[in-house]
Amino acid sequence: MSQEKFIINGGKKLQGAIKINGSKNATVALLAASMMNQGKTTFHNVPRIEEVNRWVEILESIGTKVEWENKTMTIIAPKRISLKKINKKSAEKTRSAILLIGALAGRSHKYFIPQAGGCKLGERTIRPHLYALENFGVNIQTTEQGFAVKVNNLRPVINNVLYETGDTVTETAIMAAAQTPGKTTIKMASANYMVQDLCFYLEKLGVKIKGIGTSTLEIKGKKRLKKNVEYHISEDPIEAMFFISLAITTKSELTIKRCPIEFLELELLKLKKMGQQFEIIRQYKAKNKKTRLVDIKIIPSKLIALEDKIHALPFPGLNMDNLPFFVPIAMMARGTTLIHDWVYENRAVYFTELNRLGGKITLIDSHRVTVTGPTELKPADLTSPPALRPAAIILVAMLGAKGKSTLRGVYSINRGYEDLEKRLQSIGADIEHRE
Repeated sequence: MSQEKFIINGGKKLQGAIKINGSKNATVALLAASMMNQGKTTFHNVPRIEEVNRWVEILESIGTKVEWENKTMTIIAPKRISLKKINKKSAEKTRSAILLIGALAGRSHKYFIPQAGGCKLGERTIRPHLYALENFGVNIQTTEQGFAVKVNNLRPVINNVLYETGDTVTETAIMAAAQTPGKTTIKMASANYMVQDLCFYLEKLGVKIKGIGTSTLEIKGKKRLKKNVEYHISEDPIEAMFFISLAITTKSELTIKRCPIEFLELELLKLKKMGQQFEIIRQYKAKNKKTRLVDIKIIPSKLIALEDKIHALPFPGLNMDNLPFFVPIAMMARGTTLIHDWVYENRAVYFTELNRLGGKITLIDSHRVTVTGPTELKPADLTSPPALRPAAIILVAMLGAKGKSTLRGVYSINRGYEDLEKRLQSIGADIEHRE
């Protein structure tokens, strides 16, 4: 897999329209949550990406029946869940496997989740999950190999204040609460897109949830969740931001369809203040009948750097996964932009790889960079960082650089984007995928 590469003849103007796929982060949360349902779950709009492939391997290894045709996946969890034969290699390749801790809390009394590889979780990162679950009666012991979980009888938590407003820790607490009879209140909850999708699915299973889209959730759980349900996964705002960034960097007029606008409004406001022109040409509901979608037409514009720093915050702030896409955008803007990636240790270091494509990016520390533009991009031969979004912004810059570029080791991109080279070709990009 590490030998996969993209060959890019960049500098081409893109045109036409591209449709946004189902959300990666919502999908992995929903796949974990499907283990709570003792009925049949059918998900529509499932993205066919490597991250989901790993999840299918994990679920099948613990006895789950999974049928996947086109964008529809049908899941029947085993009556009794045992993790003794869990596919450790697959679990170690996806950080999101940690979601099984909360999902299985109502189905098993004792189980072991393998430690994720690549993005090391470690004791620091598991602590918010531990604190979120301990009041329910769930005990987690961290080892080098993974997480040993023991569950006493689940009990509702009147006032569960989360240690941090994180997406996965919120999902963990929600899944535990959904399987606990009685009322649980979760405070400092993330209201992000994947959390909302999880709540919408659980409502279909009969769980009562108040406060969806806010930082306080009130959940009335059920001891047993058993119902045949169908759910349409909402579209991915991070993929939408990829194509927005791509259109701006390649100075192209491009229409991006099915964008979940609620999770892009601040990003678009920042772009507007930089001088970026765009039009919202259609507004409608997603197939889940909850999420608001729009079609956005990006119009080539001259940009000016913002005087204020660009940084991420929990929703409704600028999404932490959208932040990297402002690096190639800032490279197109006149002036200097400060980008502060405070959430992830050392992710900002990867941003400096764009200097090899002609960028003027200065690393201040492990969380902050300045980007000075405008930049005339040039081609390069690079290897993808082992991180999805930094790898994606290198690809964006390569597509904007006139000449031939090679991006090697693109598994990290395939984790989050489906048939990306074909979709890029459909809007005029000259890109080839080679094994």
